[in-house]
Amino acid sequence: MKFYKQEKERLVCLLCSYYCKLKVGQTGVCGVNKNIGEKIECLVYGYLSALNIDPIEKKPLYHFLPSSKSLSLGTVGCNFRCSFCQNWQISQTSNINRNNYFSVDEIVNIAREKKCESISYTYNEPTIFYPFAKDIALKAKEFGLKSVFVSNGFESSEVIADMKGVIDAMNIDLKSFDKNYYKKSLGGDLKVVCDNLINIKKNDIHLEITTLIVPTINDSKEELENIVKFIKENLGVDVPWHISAFHPDYKEQNLERTKDETLQLAFDIGKSHGLNYVYKGNSTFENDTVCKNCGEVLIIREYFNVLENRLVDGCCPKCKTKLDGVFK
Repeated sequence: MKFYKQEKERLVCLLCSYYCKLKVGQTGVCGVNKNIGEKIECLVYGYLSALNIDPIEKKPLYHFLPSSKSLSLGTVGCNFRCSFCQNWQISQTSNINRNNYFSVDEIVNIAREKKCESISYTYNEPTIFYPFAKDIALKAKEFGLKSVFVSNGFESSEVIADMKGVIDAMNIDLKSFDKNYYKKSLGGDLKVVCDNLINIKKNDIHLEITTLIVPTINDSKEELENIVKFIKENLGVDVPWHISAFHPDYKEQNLERTKDETLQLAFDIGKSHGLNYVYKGNSTFENDTVCKNCGEVLIIREYFNVLENRLVDGCCPKCKTKLDGVFK
């Protein structure tokens, strides 16, 4: 697809749901997509700010190729302005390191050489460099490698549609269920994020959701219940929900770290409403996966490490129930 369209004297960027209308020389909200005259150019195409090999569990994805390695990359820039961003040094800048260029072929070759089973677009918001990510993903498919998006969920509807058959798995941050907080403090629009989650699921892209529990911001029982109800009613009880502990960072240095009791509250709310897979991240809690049918422990984890995977052909060895997700 072409990631922009003409509208009178401006070009409209089609990468995210801001749909920035840019005159020649203007750059979008993300800081890295610019109207250069005849087109909108993704200025970070090929220019990485980070490149690492991570366990897939770190994304976090617990039901997608467990214990595999994922080549993880990011650029600079973001279309959100989260005050608690843990990668603000790269997401909240548009300064591109021109000495750090990687071609599509180079990235895929690194993934193959390092025995990675997927490539993850992460660290900053990958939607803003989707043209680059898509080219990598299509090349990676030639060698049987999967592609993963770790995103704030504010893609345009055009990009969500284009991702079908290109992106294999997504972890989306559902940061809050307060539309005013989204708009004023984060960016984006809660309704758009929710609609995108529904469409991602419809597109058969493996989906997991993360909510960072920020003290005094989104940790009320009412808001947590609203998040859980949305997941249950619109995405289904088999979509994994990761509830993650906040630690002071960026502009939120005065808030305390999320208490274990709060994580447990969120976990209990999720389970009480019937979610089958709820995980407590950035904490010392156990995060084992258990069979939704018989309760048998299927995958034993310690932090981001899989200590034991008891699945047999993706199924519970005891009752033969298939575990929801993508497995070897």
